[in-house]
Amino acid sequence: MNQLEHLKQHTTVVADTGNFLQLAQFAPQDATTNPSLILKAVQQPDYRPLLDEVARAHASLPLDERVDRVLVRFGLEILKVVPGRVSTEVDARLSFDTDATVQRALRIMALYEAAGVPRERVLIKIASTWEGIQAAAVLERQGIRCNLTLLFAFCQAVACGAAGVRLISPFVGRIYDWYKKNQGARWDEAANAGLADPGVQSVTRIFHYYKQHGIPTQIMGASFRNVGQILALSGCDLLTISPDLLASLQASPDAAPVVLKAGTGAAQAAVSFDEKAFRWALNEDAMATEKLSEGIRAFAHDARLLDTLIEGVR
Repeated sequence: MNQLEHLKQHTTVVADTGNFLQLAQFAPQDATTNPSLILKAVQQPDYRPLLDEVARAHASLPLDERVDRVLVRFGLEILKVVPGRVSTEVDARLSFDTDATVQRALRIMALYEAAGVPRERVLIKIASTWEGIQAAAVLERQGIRCNLTLLFAFCQAVACGAAGVRLISPFVGRIYDWYKKNQGARWDEAANAGLADPGVQSVTRIFHYYKQHGIPTQIMGASFRNVGQILALSGCDLLTISPDLLASLQASPDAAPVVLKAGTGAAQAAVSFDEKAFRWALNEDAMATEKLSEGIRAFAHDARLLDTLIEGVR
């Protein structure tokens, strides 16, 4: 077996891409998308006709509805390849509006259901703001499963678990990026690799906390910068991995032994966060505050670019 096959024995492997034509070679269980990945895909000749087709077919609809139809169309194509679920993201510009997030999620799910896709094959992706977590709680009670993304802080993970969220996506690579940039010339790559990687340590803490306290929310490590980060989280519930890193794993003959095992972490006391405590804990974590804001801005920027492409279709 290659390293990817070894990893699949312990962890559900998810492809992090909008390029559905690439998926079959890696045989992932699920796939995740976001506006940035869809934007990247539709700038390629293999995918641009799909955007044009959907935009022309629904030219009379408001722009936000045309955007959702493009996102869902990509999701439908992905679901033809993967046997499991696809994550489709609510517009990041709604990250601080609970009601609007719920309504947008309901519309996305209605589009999937109209195409014959059952709810259990779709995860609605929402930023892990306080408002986003509350929206997810509403949706989960209606049987709509959510993937809470842009998760950097422990308080976000705890609040998601309390809200009954189906899955969270802690961003390993972006945490690593922040600490590396923050330390500058003092950064020691070797000393911060593998289990010492700050992004790996964040996911590891959440994993053991959830398992110790019987929280059923699934943990899907995301945003990897190198294979070492992936291997250090072997045993995590799920890992969503970009095509280039999937290819690296597939090309390696090495094993991928289990690292994360339930019942092996240091004991952690149960904690809870109401809105005030959540906002304070997030504020006290400079890395999480900066990366969450930065991530929302970046997704919103790419959403605007996607809007422009769709508006330009005649």
